[in-house]
Amino acid sequence: MKQPASLDIALEKVQNPTIPQTDMASIRYMFQEMNQQYLEHQPPSYYMAVKRVMDVTLSLSFIVLVMSWLMPILALLIKLTSKGPVFFVQKRTGYMGVEFNCFKFRTMYVNDEADVKQVSINDKRITSIGRFLRVTHLDETPQFFNVLLGDMSIVGPRPHMLYHTRYYSECIPYYNLRLEVLPGMTGMAQIKDYIGEISVERELRKRIQWDIYYMKNRSVWLDINILISTMGCVFVKAYEMITGKKSK
Repeated sequence: MKQPASLDIALEKVQNPTIPQTDMASIRYMFQEMNQQYLEHQPPSYYMAVKRVMDVTLSLSFIVLVMSWLMPILALLIKLTSKGPVFFVQKRTGYMGVEFNCFKFRTMYVNDEADVKQVSINDKRITSIGRFLRVTHLDETPQFFNVLLGDMSIVGPRPHMLYHTRYYSECIPYYNLRLEVLPGMTGMAQIKDYIGEISVERELRKRIQWDIYYMKNRSVWLDINILISTMGCVFVKAYEMITGKKSK
């Protein structure tokens, strides 16, 4: 039986706090302040119902209108360019730490490091068609099925590999706060261009900062804005890859 990850986080109300002077202490103070403010925020009572309706409606529409014809084409290209299954199914950390199977189109050659090693920009494990799928985020479109199953939402913090959840929760203050909402296909960190390989810890802290910002400010309008921004980013990246030109 799946066991939820521990979300015990000690919170201390400090009167007349003094902001620490070192960089690391300042970052920890920032997270503590964000955490306390987040706990005081509650989205409108109708928000979750509207969000679920949006998730189901958009997912079904995309699956019926786009994936019904796109999936066979991508499946054929994946099979023609490398050996292995069409789909890559990986355990990810979901709501309240419960594990779930996250679906993606396979973009790498079959390897033994897929569950522990992040994909880098020039990773030799990526197939020829896989590079295009990753840049355009078409590899993540099977996650619309995760949304229908209720494992994910279209908008929310990106779900991490189990290995990274265990590691980051030990070194990033308030990391587990992001597990208090459904993970998403896209989110605040992604539209702020914090996406892909995590090379330095400070970059990860920025991602968590934006995840908590989303949780503190989530609303129907914020979700819609994130969706529109995501579609714009995808079109720009696809254009740049196809034409070889940088957009202005």
